[in-house]
Amino acid sequence: MISVIIPTYKNRSVFLANLHHNLQYIADCEIIVVNDNPQSSLASELKKIPKIKLIENKTNIGFAKSVNTGLAKACGEFILLLNDDVLLLDDSYRNALVHFKKDRSLFAVGFAQKEKSGTIVGKNRLFWKNGLIFHEKAKKMDAGYTAWAEGGSSIFYKTILEELGGFGEIYSPFYWEDIDLSYRAWKRGYHIIFDPTIVVSHQHESTIGKYFTKVQIEKIAFRNQFYFIWKNITDTKLLFEHFGLLIPNFFYYFIKAKPAFLTGFLEAGKNIYSVLNKRRSYNKKYLKTDLEILSKFYE
Repeated sequence: MISVIIPTYKNRSVFLANLHHNLQYIADCEIIVVNDNPQSSLASELKKIPKIKLIENKTNIGFAKSVNTGLAKACGEFILLLNDDVLLLDDSYRNALVHFKKDRSLFAVGFAQKEKSGTIVGKNRLFWKNGLIFHEKAKKMDAGYTAWAEGGSSIFYKTILEELGGFGEIYSPFYWEDIDLSYRAWKRGYHIIFDPTIVVSHQHESTIGKYFTKVQIEKIAFRNQFYFIWKNITDTKLLFEHFGLLIPNFFYYFIKAKPAFLTGFLEAGKNIYSVLNKRRSYNKKYLKTDLEILSKFYE
């Protein structure tokens, strides 16, 4: 059985339109909608649709915690995560189940996402540069390993998802949580692949840009980049490089007119004890090194 989890926040009309379209492909799945907008209930609209489990958060808790809330209610062996702005074009997501049967160490399968421009995205890479870790789209959208399964258009093996503790809620309200989750899976010896034959339409109705300023978004992105490094990177050489280049990086981003690098660092520092506690609990279970993982995504 597949459980479909759809988190939504202040995207009512797009969410409802896409849900009604997607129902034809997920009608026999367990469907869990997590409404993260406590000011606007979806109960009246969704009560007309049978089988949907609606969770309405009492406060805005962000993407990671919303998904984890849905995960706690899910009964399926596999978890299909869909953003509210993703349209299924068919039921080809079920083909991912073949991959899981072939590879018992497979954690997730990412889908090809067709954007409004016609561009295909969904396969990703991570790389280390100047004491920091960066992410970007892979150059080729062919089948194979991907650095992370995107949280809005991928299917996950629930047992491993629960073993990993779900999405990291420290990244709230957005950014890096799916990268963090996938990286922790890689470090425990699991695999993540991209299947270009599973294609969805991603309309990218950006809720973030409507409710956060560019400066706020940049600060959160940099803060979460620091969280990721401090939580997950264990290679001694990389860590020495990270801390050794902090001051040069402060100057670099200041010259680039990106003061959010410094404010993001200071914001991350406020939660350093929480981050280090997570780091200690994770490190005991890691089987792969950072260099082993990053070497998979050299281009």
